[in-house]
Amino acid sequence: MTSPVIQCQDLSKQFIDGQLKTRVLSDINLTINQGDKLAIIGSSGSGKSTLLHLLGGLDQPSSGTVNLHGQDINKLSVKALSKLRNQSLGFVYQFHHLLPEFSALENVAIPLVIGGMEPKQAKHQAEQLLNKVGLNHRLIHKPSELSGGERQRAALARALITEPDCLLADEPTGNLDQRTAQGIFDLILELNDTFGTALVIVTHDTGLAAQMSQVLTLRDGHLKNQE
Repeated sequence: MTSPVIQCQDLSKQFIDGQLKTRVLSDINLTINQGDKLAIIGSSGSGKSTLLHLLGGLDQPSSGTVNLHGQDINKLSVKALSKLRNQSLGFVYQFHHLLPEFSALENVAIPLVIGGMEPKQAKHQAEQLLNKVGLNHRLIHKPSELSGGERQRAALARALITEPDCLLADEPTGNLDQRTAQGIFDLILELNDTFGTALVIVTHDTGLAAQMSQVLTLRDGHLKNQE
């Protein structure tokens, strides 16, 4: 039996601005296993993105723990956390965050190079994955030369190039038209099957969320099963 990829316990987050304290998340308990397909929905400002950032170690909780492969990520050094995150997690956002000065091929290869792979091998693997997401004709194009859907496919390839155990996606189709959004979503599900990568997707699109295995609603700081 494999251990959970991500497990959080009694996770809470509050933001402090002077004398004002705003509690966004309260006592979140969540276990994500390999191959899981989880959607988190909720109204704007409900804390969905904050939760995703905590799960990915991009922010620290006010209380509670987040374990990634059994390690409390908030007790790791910056270097150790960066290495674990690079190996185990992939991130996709509503806006692609591709580096504008690099080609699609170079953008996708970067995580492998950061992980210590020789650049030529990294580019070879990046090319194979870009072929898989239908961008074999766009390898040398920079982000400004790609359509919105092509940029998001390149961002998805970059997130998956290290074959992470979990993909954390924050409104990955929110900036796309409905047809393109469904195409990106289908691709995410296909790559989930190919790599066995767990998916945690934050979305306001209930139609896309319904295609996942589990849907949770974030309301009043608490995660609840969809009603």
